[in-house]
Amino acid sequence: MHKNYQQVLALVFAVEEINRDPNLLPNSSSLGFHLYNSYHSDERTLESSLQWLTGQGQLIPNYNCLGQDQLVAIIGGATSALSIQMGTLLELYKVPQMSYGPFDSLLSDKSQFPSLYQLAHRDSFLSRGMVQLMLHFEWTWVGLATTNDMRGEEFLWNLRGDMVKKGICLAFTEKIPVSERRHTESQDLFLIRIMQSPVKVIIIHGDTDSLMILRYSQPIHVYFGKVWITTSHWDITMRPQKNDGYAFHGALSFSHMSNEIPGFKTFLRSVNPATYPEDIFLKVFWCSAFEDQEKLENQEPNVCSPNASLEALPLHIFDMTMSGLSYTIYNAVHAVARALHKMLLMTSERQYIRDGETWAPQPWQLHSFLRNIQFNNSAGEQVFLDDTRSSEAQYDIMNYLFYLNETELLVKVGQFIPGAPLGQDFTISTEAIVWGWLESKVPHAVCTNSCGPGFRKIPREGKPICCFDCSLCPEGEVSKQMNMKHCTKCPEDAYPNKKRDRCLPKAITFLDITEPLGMALACVALFFSVLTALILWVFVKFRVTPIVKANNQTLSYTLLISLTFCFLCSLLFIGRPTAATCLLRQTIFGVVFTVAVSSILAKTILVVLAFKVTIPASRGRVWLQPRVSNCVVLLCSGVQVILCGSWLGMSPPFPDTDTHSQPNQIIIECNEGSVLGFYSVLGYIGFLALGSFTVAFLARNLPDTFNEAKFITFSMLVFCSVWVSFLPAYQSTKGKAMVVVEIFSILASSAGLLGCIFIPKCYVILLRPNENNQEFIRKKSDCKSGKHSSRLSQGQRLHKAKEIPEE
Repeated sequence: MHKNYQQVLALVFAVEEINRDPNLLPNSSSLGFHLYNSYHSDERTLESSLQWLTGQGQLIPNYNCLGQDQLVAIIGGATSALSIQMGTLLELYKVPQMSYGPFDSLLSDKSQFPSLYQLAHRDSFLSRGMVQLMLHFEWTWVGLATTNDMRGEEFLWNLRGDMVKKGICLAFTEKIPVSERRHTESQDLFLIRIMQSPVKVIIIHGDTDSLMILRYSQPIHVYFGKVWITTSHWDITMRPQKNDGYAFHGALSFSHMSNEIPGFKTFLRSVNPATYPEDIFLKVFWCSAFEDQEKLENQEPNVCSPNASLEALPLHIFDMTMSGLSYTIYNAVHAVARALHKMLLMTSERQYIRDGETWAPQPWQLHSFLRNIQFNNSAGEQVFLDDTRSSEAQYDIMNYLFYLNETELLVKVGQFIPGAPLGQDFTISTEAIVWGWLESKVPHAVCTNSCGPGFRKIPREGKPICCFDCSLCPEGEVSKQMNMKHCTKCPEDAYPNKKRDRCLPKAITFLDITEPLGMALACVALFFSVLTALILWVFVKFRVTPIVKANNQTLSYTLLISLTFCFLCSLLFIGRPTAATCLLRQTIFGVVFTVAVSSILAKTILVVLAFKVTIPASRGRVWLQPRVSNCVVLLCSGVQVILCGSWLGMSPPFPDTDTHSQPNQIIIECNEGSVLGFYSVLGYIGFLALGSFTVAFLARNLPDTFNEAKFITFSMLVFCSVWVSFLPAYQSTKGKAMVVVEIFSILASSAGLLGCIFIPKCYVILLRPNENNQEFIRKKSDCKSGKHSSRLSQGQRLHKAKEIPEE
């Protein structure tokens, strides 16, 4: 892989920089290096390690043929797997191993690898950065492909934990076998599962070595339609073929943020095969990179594109920007040089080196100095070799672009800096991102479309939390945001709108006098009260006429006055309820209606007694006196007053608000306080009305010119019908409709009493005055007498009864 050669050049650059530095190592000492290729193979890695230990091509374990060129440390291990292969062998000789691959917590175990040092930054917060990226784009349904090793398991554990906290789900997790670093048929299933998944966003975690199977797989077009989220440990630009970058166009990569090493790009521009003729790899790389394979086969020295520059190579072959691995190698070389420098100074102070002697450090002696190495590199970054003090990586978010002319770029579109203040740790420019070939805007990566405001999420049984159904919020509840798990109830003074995404203030309602219904009821009440007053005036004016005398004037006046108040008391039910109106309206209604019904009961009793007492000198005639009927009214009304007083004393009515009966209204009403008291008052009125109706019904056929029993029967039938209908209607209505029902019952029952009892009499008094005299009554009575001629009519009996006190 051409791009890996930058790691060699980073090593050369660091060694030359150190050898030029007068403050590092004495002039008599300088650094050199041997270079071995592991070919990303476990076997070749072990073979190269044995060659390094032996010092020659023939592998002789436990024997060193290097002579004066003493090797003190090894920099190797681009992957954790290779580091482990090398470390197992090198640990036998206590050789310091500087692993420059991605940080792996497994390699930090000093009980297994006491001679291994990691220089890479920790990636503890990489999963958190990726989760923030998902949250930013509202991705909740993503896939993951990671290596099947401890490092992959650790990343999976961290990523899954961070995703669960934010409500994001892993649609699938595919493990890449690290033992198979080239494309095999067994990997086809792994790739097919990824590509057949409907998941749009896929996270790739691993190193270039383990993920190379994505490059060797075919056909490459199957990767289209996916958005890839990668890490810098996988160089997305590195590939074996020219055109297989199409599939990863638009990918986002978390790349380690590092400062630029001064002079490195200038050094790269100066490199060519003529500069380093001893480098056997450089010529091969040069001719292969510049596609001059024919001259390479002819073995013509120094003629492979001699005037070419690395800067002219495309990105997939060579990158002028120092990679993360090259940066770590650069730091590793400086760490070894500084450890050697400290060792040399300490040795000189102890005068172990005599004149003419050569200083030859042993690898195992270097450990005590490496453990405490701490320095700032030429880029100004602090470097540690102690794993416990390794700093956390900071990341640039890069957008990989591959154009049709095979030009490719990595464009910075954001960054993630763990430890920065909240809100400043993650930044990204959505407008700067170019997505894949099939995407023109931010991809939609969800298992289920979001539930909008007014809906709540209902989890699907047996499915991850990201897969759900949307259900409309229940009655009285709202959800104001997307994807709410629960709807919230509106305050008591508010109600949900039709979409159930916000609460609207409830309208305060009561039966207002200004609204048409309230005004109509008030007008009806005033009309009937005025009509009742006019009828009372008519009765007073024609009080000497037979028809008025025959109906007990006092009871008639009492009934008319009580009916007037019955009509007027309905006005107390109209308007905003107050403490005064709530106390008065039911009690006044109860008392005046009791007076009215008591008057009718007294009238009915008087009619019956008038026919029972037939002997003029009988003692029973004393019950026909007016004060007896007045006592009946007072006695019956007194009981109602006691009931009302008890009600007001124990639990009186009071103004109250009803926020539940109507979803969009706050009803201002009178709470009756004691329900027992309220229905006791109504029940007592009903009891009196039923008694009056019963007595009047039995006396309805008594002969009389002005048979008042028949009129009372009809009036009480209307009265009872209205109030029997009132009870279910009152119970089934709410708010001002309940008040309207009660007002209507008051007006209807009062109008029934007025119409059935007094309208016929007024008709005779006003329109048939010729029938309202003694002569007409006598003639009519004589005509009706027949065989019952000896009996007096009811009117005559009542008239005579009323004359008894005067006699």
